[in-house]
Amino acid sequence: MDTTPCFHCAEPCPPDSELHIRYHNVSYPVCCIGCKAVAETIISSGLDQYYAQREKPADRKEPLPTELLEQLSLYDDTQLQADFVHQTGTHTKEAALILEGISCAACIWLNEQHIAQLKGVQSVSINYSSYRARICWDDSQIQLSTILEHIAAIGYRAVPYDHARDEVNWQKQRKSALFRLWVAGLSMMQVMMFVVPIYLSADGEIEDLWLTMMHWGSALLTLPVVLYSCWPFYRNSWRDLRHGRAGMDLPVSLGVLIAFFASVYSLITQHGEIYFDSVSMFVFLLLSGRYLELKARRNAGAAAEKLVKLVPTFAHQLHSDQSLHETAVARLKVGDQIVVKAGEIIPIDGIVLDGNSDVNEAMLTGESHPIQKTSGSNVTAGTSNLLSPLTIEVKLTGANTRIAGMVRILDQALEQKPRLAAIADRISGWFVLGLLLAATLTFWYWRVHDPVHALPITVALLVISCPCALSLATPTALTAATGHLAQLGLLVTRANLLETMAGVTDIVLDKTGTLTYGEPRIVRAIPLALEAQPALQIAQILESQSEHPIAKAFAHEGKPSATVAVTQVQKHAQGGLSGIIDGQQYWIGSLTFIANLLNQAIPHTLEQYEAEGSIIALSDGNTWLAAFVLADSLRPEAAELIHKLHQSGFQLHLVSGDQLHPVNHIAEQLQINNVRAQATPEAKVAYIQALQSSGKIVLMIGDGVNDAPVLALANVSIAMGAGVDIAHAAGDMVLLNNNLACLPAAFKLAKKTQHIIKQNLLWALLYNIAALPLAAAGFVTPWLASIGMAMSSLLVVLNALRLIPSSRKKNL
Repeated sequence: MDTTPCFHCAEPCPPDSELHIRYHNVSYPVCCIGCKAVAETIISSGLDQYYAQREKPADRKEPLPTELLEQLSLYDDTQLQADFVHQTGTHTKEAALILEGISCAACIWLNEQHIAQLKGVQSVSINYSSYRARICWDDSQIQLSTILEHIAAIGYRAVPYDHARDEVNWQKQRKSALFRLWVAGLSMMQVMMFVVPIYLSADGEIEDLWLTMMHWGSALLTLPVVLYSCWPFYRNSWRDLRHGRAGMDLPVSLGVLIAFFASVYSLITQHGEIYFDSVSMFVFLLLSGRYLELKARRNAGAAAEKLVKLVPTFAHQLHSDQSLHETAVARLKVGDQIVVKAGEIIPIDGIVLDGNSDVNEAMLTGESHPIQKTSGSNVTAGTSNLLSPLTIEVKLTGANTRIAGMVRILDQALEQKPRLAAIADRISGWFVLGLLLAATLTFWYWRVHDPVHALPITVALLVISCPCALSLATPTALTAATGHLAQLGLLVTRANLLETMAGVTDIVLDKTGTLTYGEPRIVRAIPLALEAQPALQIAQILESQSEHPIAKAFAHEGKPSATVAVTQVQKHAQGGLSGIIDGQQYWIGSLTFIANLLNQAIPHTLEQYEAEGSIIALSDGNTWLAAFVLADSLRPEAAELIHKLHQSGFQLHLVSGDQLHPVNHIAEQLQINNVRAQATPEAKVAYIQALQSSGKIVLMIGDGVNDAPVLALANVSIAMGAGVDIAHAAGDMVLLNNNLACLPAAFKLAKKTQHIIKQNLLWALLYNIAALPLAAAGFVTPWLASIGMAMSSLLVVLNALRLIPSSRKKNL
């Protein structure tokens, strides 16, 4: 008995069913109330185009049960959201989710459109390759559970992003690709066992019966390749055709199917050429290239995933009775205390309460040397404790940590479609159409002039001119370069800025917080009655008891070599403090404070240094022992950076809001000729605009706080990001460790990226331009075309992998 398929899921409808759905003014039957509810949701939301785009019927769904609604409501719990939801504003949140049930581009389109139209949803983006979704919404207008309900209502499921789940999906994809490659390789070897004797024997040397059996054996061995190994090409080609596009898998699919069925026809009719060996070899070589490209992309884009994996799942929580218990990091709250033992990874952002150890921050900031952490030091999730246990108070967890912000920025950068990649995709689309036209004309010509060779020449043309290399040229290079920059300590927020960065002509630098530390440092030690080094140690011991910002200048000089205790510390309102060290009382403070203490005038020796900065003096109550000049000093790498930038041909500009004298002093030290002091934010904007109006491509480097307007205006901007929340940094790139030394390498990498992209595009175009006429003229056989096409794609990928640091290439 015939049954009518359901409009939504294509399952048979019950004979007595009276359920229908109206679609384009036509009534269609549905099998159950669940399919009716889902279909009505899709159509009433204005998303009926989904039914025209989808590649297969939807899964059969029932109305959302109460149990599911209750489960989804749990996602509104702020504690549960800690690991995958980030608070971006007063009421604005952003969630990282994985969508399950995605099978084609239509599913991506449907979910994006359906979620975006919900009131309160501000943005939604879904990565087709990873199915990772980022949804930003106003928590005062809509709850996360409501968003998840609407996703479930159209037949999909959204779950919090979990790198373990992502790893499972990647392994599944990798194993599938490897098994298809294995099938093609095994088939190719077995087919070659049949065809090599045929190629080596003279005509008539093999009897017709055995020859026919060998050909049929080749056909049977090639069948798994055509039906299984090539399935992704057919699926992608059909998806592209349904969306009105001619993708690069279309020539591959046509070449395989035409060659196989033409060979079968020739075998049945006992007339014509047989190409089973060419089919299996072509597919094996193509899948080999695709598999290597798949691993290369995974390796090149692994920066964000590596950062996620840095954070452990469990921590040693310290309770009020001083006992330690294993606790899930997701359950930690602000104010909790944890103990991180030597060799363990710090799971949260916090402040050290007790302990003294070195912490390796290399993966996070690019800083190769361990950083000493003591009581009061800030620590960051994902860094490694090296020497001894640290007791840490929790300040930020989950999606609010600094490392989570880094992951979000990398995700956003890698999800963008770079301009060159979009151009290459458009070129490849038109190229495929031209290729199909050329193949049709080639077949027609040879069919008229030499019918025997018409088919093999056409197949060779389709295979050898496949624009795989053209589509791989740009995205592989940009992804590799973005990951390399992250290892240098530069976090890219827009993948396509590398194109602009390679053409920068002028660099505008801020002074305070960029070329300088932005806080007092000891720039000069002046010995009086005591040598500079012993005086510095006494000053450090005294200032370690102070919370004044000036005390940080002494802390930056490192720990005193002698661990001497200070007693009877007193803080004086006049601008100083005192304490007893080894039985001797010392005073430290401003020149006025010490002068009043000694009832003496300030020595003329010290007055000459007052122009350099603030002076702090040390005394034993009887005489002036030493003095220290504190000023905002240059970063140690600044001079070498400016020298390298000058050598590279950049025009450098120092634009600062500081007073004329300190700005000119810094400019003279660094030999920067273009200087603007006492510049207001408006004046900085005008300065950048003047450069741009004269045709300059400007890169701005600032501290990301008071330089926000000019950072936004510049063609490329880099924010000094270690002291601010990198998720809100104004720059196109964030310099995580505030170390300017990596910038020359970044400029070099940007230019190298552009060169490699141009090399790849040029090679891909020249290869296709040369290969197409050779194939059309009959000089290329199908098996030779297979090798040429695979080698061209591999060459492009291997060339792009030159952008990956050598330490990661060994993982390929």
